[in-house]
Amino acid sequence: MFDDPLLLARAQFGLNIAFHILFPSITIALAWFLVFLRLRADRSGGAWAFNSYQLWVKIFALSFALGVVSGIVMSFQFGTNWPGFMEKAGNVAGPLLGYEVLTAFFLEATFLGVMLFGRERVPGWLHILSAVLVAVGTTGSAFWILALNSWMQTPQGFEVIDGTLHVTSWWDVIFNPSFPYRLTHMLLASGLTAAFLVAGVSAFQLLRNHDHEPAWRMFRVGTVVGAILIPIQITVGDLHGLNTLEHQPAKIAAIEGIWTSGASIPLVLLGWPNPEQRRNDYAIEVPGGASFILRHDWSAELQGLDQFADKHPPVRPVFFAFRVMVGVGVLMLLLSWLASGYLLAKRRIPQWMLAAFALMTFSGWVATLAGWLVTEIGRQPYLVYGVITTAETASSVPAGNIATTLVGYALVYGLLLISYLLVLTQLARSAAGDAPVIPPSGELQPTGTVA
Repeated sequence: MFDDPLLLARAQFGLNIAFHILFPSITIALAWFLVFLRLRADRSGGAWAFNSYQLWVKIFALSFALGVVSGIVMSFQFGTNWPGFMEKAGNVAGPLLGYEVLTAFFLEATFLGVMLFGRERVPGWLHILSAVLVAVGTTGSAFWILALNSWMQTPQGFEVIDGTLHVTSWWDVIFNPSFPYRLTHMLLASGLTAAFLVAGVSAFQLLRNHDHEPAWRMFRVGTVVGAILIPIQITVGDLHGLNTLEHQPAKIAAIEGIWTSGASIPLVLLGWPNPEQRRNDYAIEVPGGASFILRHDWSAELQGLDQFADKHPPVRPVFFAFRVMVGVGVLMLLLSWLASGYLLAKRRIPQWMLAAFALMTFSGWVATLAGWLVTEIGRQPYLVYGVITTAETASSVPAGNIATTLVGYALVYGLLLISYLLVLTQLARSAAGDAPVIPPSGELQPTGTVA
């Protein structure tokens, strides 16, 4: 590995984007949670909403800061690791990245300052508006990034002139065949990541202080949002899979471990893909299951990896990452529905369930990263699917240089991630241990404690 510059460049970029995606996956949806809290605090006169807003706006700012820093580093890697990408596809990628920067830095960052520091300096309506505009900015930023990523997966709206891609229709570029599914899938993933973060942190607080009203309220909010979003995500995921089958059949073949084309293809629940023998060892299968899920016909024909020669992704990482994503999603579904049942029945939430939510605080991260691996590794060997291969765009930097910076990035990101988790834990612990903060007189009125 350490003497292959292409593999090292992919690993370095993968590390950067994996670290970066952790934080937008929180902030995109958490911004809307803050809008809810700010409106609730202003309209209902409940101190719990004020106290919750005070905590979660700090967590949002912390997550936003790390997302911005890692995003800047990642953007430079388009030039350092993949100069050929910008040479060939810069006419498409450049404007889309530019629109994202305008959205993120001119809208989000500007009004984030008002949201963080302007509550006592600007009228209430303007402070609420700033929270709404930050939320709109985070979602708009996701729109442009997903438009570019989706175009790289299902490219259209361009022509090739002297080896360079030129846009013929921006509408076709942006609203490419996979864009609606990817954008919806990512927004829902962010919603679930934020919901389980909210529920998990609140559960952690309740384990320390069972009478902390803001934590009880936010635990309910996170649990209910998660329970509502997961079935929607499952439906969207199925539609996304059917879209991928149409436009990227090699990726689906790798996900399902389909080595040979045929009819009535079994669904491999678990197994060990064996590329050398082109089979799945120790497989637990459902006969005809893959054909039924993908074609809604138990005897339908599906393309296998044998149809794509060497133009298909490595099977093992895609195969296992998909099952991690699905497995974590099932756990999130079961836990959120079980807790919602307790809440609907107005039964006391048991300690073991609070502990389970605390352990699942970052389950959204796990599922999101697994899904990202499926998406990005599943596109290989192409950078722009069917148009530009990854190898064509790599830089000529020596392998030793890339390996050195890769180790440096890993150490820095590891330290930043540990610091982030420690600060978040301290914020949650302090909020749970402190006495409730009563808002300024005349602005909000406190409510009673929920036991």
